[in-house]
Amino acid sequence: MPFHTPKVQAKQKPAIRGIDMTMQTEAALNSMLATLSATEWQRIHPKLEMIDMPLGTTLYDSSHAMSYVYFPCSATIALLHISKSGIAAEIAIIGREGMAGISLMVGGEPIPSRAVVQSAGYGFRLESRALKNEFGNSTLSMPLFLRYTQALITQMAQTTSCRHHHSLEQQLCRWLLLSLERQPGNELELKEDLIGDILGAEREEVMDSAQGLQRSGLIHYENSRIIALDKAGLKQRACECYVEIKSAYERLLNASLDGLAPTSRPLDLSNSP
Repeated sequence: MPFHTPKVQAKQKPAIRGIDMTMQTEAALNSMLATLSATEWQRIHPKLEMIDMPLGTTLYDSSHAMSYVYFPCSATIALLHISKSGIAAEIAIIGREGMAGISLMVGGEPIPSRAVVQSAGYGFRLESRALKNEFGNSTLSMPLFLRYTQALITQMAQTTSCRHHHSLEQQLCRWLLLSLERQPGNELELKEDLIGDILGAEREEVMDSAQGLQRSGLIHYENSRIIALDKAGLKQRACECYVEIKSAYERLLNASLDGLAPTSRPLDLSNSP
């Protein structure tokens, strides 16, 4: 079946003082967009589109040309590696700390991958050619984008190693913690046909591990919803990969993943017309 860029629903955004103030506020929730200077924002914001990201939507597939890059705000995105035999396994979680489509930064052939909305919400998209033009014509916070690329590569490598060396329960705890840190609240809603891909295991095996965590009082799982009841307990059950990934992001991006409050400068439009 041919792949097509999904038709996502654009949000309506009222313009105030010649500037889209709703868009300004919402964009600041994504750490990458929040670091843009006023000059950079003025150049790029007319090209940004605020969109809904429904659960389970495939945003892009590396077997086809990438039309957009995505900056999630309240949604989270699963980056899945696709083997030659067609087996999918998650290699990274992307939330409001970053962007999906970072391969445009490094050039070359993208790894076989697919970006799927793991938790519904909203965010922004930007045409890939527009981003390439920005990088070609300006610095566009290049150091931040490079540091984010390094943090994402660290997550990919650590996740791959985790899958080979740690138990399914440890992997599930790592994934739950990293997912929860990228969105508000303590609840996740999942598509059951995606959860097996997330950990590269049979769905029934993942469900067995989830039920074990529920019996221990760490989570409540029902009807594709997982509620974290004891994050401290999940951290004790998780492998060291959780700390390694979390530390890499906090070190390289100078931001805390707990609540995802960026410590870099906020998006500033005070000098805008």
